[in-house]
Amino acid sequence: MEKKVSIKDIAKHLGISISTVSFVVNGKAKEKRISEELTQRVLKLVEELGYKPDALARSFRTGKTNIIGFLVDDISRPFFSNLARFIDEKAAKNGYKIIYSSTRGNRKKAIELLQIFQDRHVDGYIIALPEGLETEVEALTESRKPVVLFDRYFRELNTDYVVINNEESTYKATCHLVDNGYQNIGFVTIDTIEQQMLDRLKGYEDAITRAGLIPSILKINYINAATGLPAIIDYLTEQKQLDAVIFSANYLCMDGLRAIRHLELNIPDDLAVLSFDDFELLEFVLPTITAIAQPLEDIAENIMTILMQRLNNPKVAHEYSQIVLPTAMTLRQSTAKKTSIKKTAC
Repeated sequence: MEKKVSIKDIAKHLGISISTVSFVVNGKAKEKRISEELTQRVLKLVEELGYKPDALARSFRTGKTNIIGFLVDDISRPFFSNLARFIDEKAAKNGYKIIYSSTRGNRKKAIELLQIFQDRHVDGYIIALPEGLETEVEALTESRKPVVLFDRYFRELNTDYVVINNEESTYKATCHLVDNGYQNIGFVTIDTIEQQMLDRLKGYEDAITRAGLIPSILKINYINAATGLPAIIDYLTEQKQLDAVIFSANYLCMDGLRAIRHLELNIPDDLAVLSFDDFELLEFVLPTITAIAQPLEDIAENIMTILMQRLNNPKVAHEYSQIVLPTAMTLRQSTAKKTSIKKTAC
């Protein structure tokens, strides 16, 4: 196995002190008044020998690792993976790298991952808060490490966050269906205390109440498609009066489309479909699916802006930034207006 090149090797090769090499590779040559000629000699040899500084050792010297921890439920879900791409691009422009991890909805695993992040001395955290983890996140904020929550938050937890207007978004989506003539609108969500899902449910309930309609809600104890698909099939089989359904997340929508195909229902003639969270597949299935689109790049931009303010000015007291962004509804074939419309409106 090839021996790793060290600062000591470079210093010995050039006949200079280890500290001089250290100052050069850590960008402190001018500060320490090291000549340009010697600086270039060190940098040239560093490149020739392929020397790579130890990130952890460097963090002890500088107090920074230039690494950010990114923790979500499941990085493979379109919302998180697409957002992660924007986060990565914006972090790289600021000289940071991201460590990505998924909790899979497991609180114990989430705590272990946060501990790994701490052991790696990450400079900050970007977290889609797992259910029941508010105590641990509160402890992180008290440790003075920058923490930015996104997608969800706890009202009782005072921290930075970037979310979207979940309640208003589902209210408008439900009204869109009502205005297009749908009278029996179902809502499929997960059984959770996560704030973003509660807000989406409330928006639906408020719109249904205002329109004078009867709500029909399915809450799934969701683990994966193996639990989601059968629950949706049973729901649609039992609730034959439904003429439209809203899925509160795109992974639920995917299970819903499988259930609709299994039951041989036609969209939108038998059942109109609307998804919270847009992603590419909904644009290409036939008929195409109406969806609430989250502003992923704006979310990423706001997250990184807040985080960089904290990282660049660690001693400055900041007001917590709690940002709520609007969504956009992408209208497609799955919620086409009914030919005969009753005069019901939100």
